[in-house]
Amino acid sequence: MGSYEIKDEAEKLKAIFLPFIATSHLIPVVDMARLFAMHGVDVTIVTTPANAAVFQSSVDRDSGRGRSIRTHVVKFPQIPGLPEGVETINSDTPPPLTMKIGEALSILQGQYQQLFRLMQPDFIVTDMFYPWSADAAAELGIPRLVYVGASYFSHCAMNCVEEFAPHDKVDSDGESFELPGLPHKLEMTRLQLPDWLRAPKPYTYLKKMMKESEKKSYGSVFKSFYEFEGAYEEHYKRVMGTKSWSIGPVSLWVNQDESDKAGRGQAKEGKGTDEELIRWLDSKKENSVLYVSFGSMNKFPTTQLVEIAHALEDSGHDFIWVVRKNDDGDFLEEFEKRVQGSNRGYLIWGWAPQLVILDHPATGAVVTHCGMNTVFESVIAGLPMVAWPLFSEQFFNEKLVVDVLKIGVSVGAKEWRNLNDFGSETVKREAIGEAIGLSMGGGEECVEMRRRVKVLSDEAKKAIQSDGTSHNNLQELIQELKSLKLQKDNSNSN
Repeated sequence: MGSYEIKDEAEKLKAIFLPFIATSHLIPVVDMARLFAMHGVDVTIVTTPANAAVFQSSVDRDSGRGRSIRTHVVKFPQIPGLPEGVETINSDTPPPLTMKIGEALSILQGQYQQLFRLMQPDFIVTDMFYPWSADAAAELGIPRLVYVGASYFSHCAMNCVEEFAPHDKVDSDGESFELPGLPHKLEMTRLQLPDWLRAPKPYTYLKKMMKESEKKSYGSVFKSFYEFEGAYEEHYKRVMGTKSWSIGPVSLWVNQDESDKAGRGQAKEGKGTDEELIRWLDSKKENSVLYVSFGSMNKFPTTQLVEIAHALEDSGHDFIWVVRKNDDGDFLEEFEKRVQGSNRGYLIWGWAPQLVILDHPATGAVVTHCGMNTVFESVIAGLPMVAWPLFSEQFFNEKLVVDVLKIGVSVGAKEWRNLNDFGSETVKREAIGEAIGLSMGGGEECVEMRRRVKVLSDEAKKAIQSDGTSHNNLQELIQELKSLKLQKDNSNSN
């Protein structure tokens, strides 16, 4: 080996990425790991067998392209009462099993820390749900970067509620209050706030630990891009007092080949094939199909499914609706037969090849729960949204999409609910139909939304190109990490 190769090898950064075990967190962290590998970092993703199965095909494709990336699989602990293979938190996970998965994660913590010591990475990137990893990195004398899910905007808004408690100054749950101190004037109600922000809950303390661990970390990485929410990126850095880099949209950056788009996430469950779906989309006119998906963590009672079904049928638009296996199968199967007969609708059971669907010219708009993975993917595809937030930080994301960026319309959901809780609100078919009409119709509001989201789509593509904002952020971050490695190596040799 020549001296140049030895020098390159010595300078090559080694990183461990530790994603959380919910699909909505797992996939973006794996995308980030793939992004760092694309830029010359030696990457090991550490996870458990069932979670590795979700993304392994993407890692194998990247490895086949000559990138230095692999998965290190750690056996999931056997907890009494937890069925083998249940390792992921999603809409199918009952609350008692979620608690048991949490127990297993606390056992895994020691194994993960031991791996950090054995593998001797130059830095680690861990999910925000692993606050302990900030201390683990400090013990090893290496930087920890924290992946912060959602948007800069939602974290700024949550911080504002924690700091100023504007919700305590109104008389009822339905009365609006302003979110003070933010770049835009925005209003919410108490009912739209997560319950852990309204009153102390166990999750309130976990969020506090996560925030403290972020402040102890070297910095945070977001899947966002500056042109999307730059004012809130700046605000966030000021409020947190820490470094942060927007290096997105990561899904666009690492999934540019058709094979990557089709293979992203777990294999399709249940009925039908992707080929059938594409043939169906190919038979439709441009911008004529509405895509309806509420992410991997949400489900509805039959009363709400009935309202959605009627709204879709009454809308006059063709549609694709992603439904869950644990939704009311009898009602949905009957509905599926009816819309198949008229060729108006296409139901996908379980996981959908979302990037492929959003990219298709026939897709015209998206009904979304306002999870940021879907929001970014819709923006990349240049599609306006119908915002239907349900839980987590989604009501904040709705404000960003509808009131700040003006690239979506609200379905009018008023009540935040917990994961695995149906809540007491049923959004009626008339409200759903009106929002669909605004996002899919040819009216002035729809034309303006399409124009604005197309501008953001173009900006997203520029952000990841050479000299784009996210490209520069990633280069700057990698250079900083290389300098830290060099300093550490020098001080060790001295």
